[in-house]
Amino acid sequence: MSAFRAAVLEHFRHPRNRGALAGANASADGANALCGDRVRIELLIEEGRIVDARFTADGCAVCIASASVTTEWVRGRSLNEMSILETAIVHEMLGGAPAPGRERCLSLPLDTLRRAADTSRTS
Repeated sequence: MSAFRAAVLEHFRHPRNRGALAGANASADGANALCGDRVRIELLIEEGRIVDARFTADGCAVCIASASVTTEWVRGRSLNEMSILETAIVHEMLGGAPAPGRERCLSLPLDTLRRAADTSRTS
């Protein structure tokens, strides 16, 4: 089994930060119409720092795993630090990249996370 597949299965079976976030002050929803993945990212941001990040999702294993590792990575980081999070870092955290047709499944939580963070900057 590849490192990527093992990491995806681990995060799919035991996702970190899954569930609603009480007291969230920033959030965004995202969907991939082609495959049906849906994700909601909720953040608690205080003084420009992401204190907590959680997600709810109805999606494939790649989408769930990506949401798990991205919310884990941003917890405790500043909004400025969060801006360096790119798909290449998500690939590293998961031990590889998905098949080309599944890249959008991986990037959906990241894109949704960015939009959630942007809502806090405009509030």
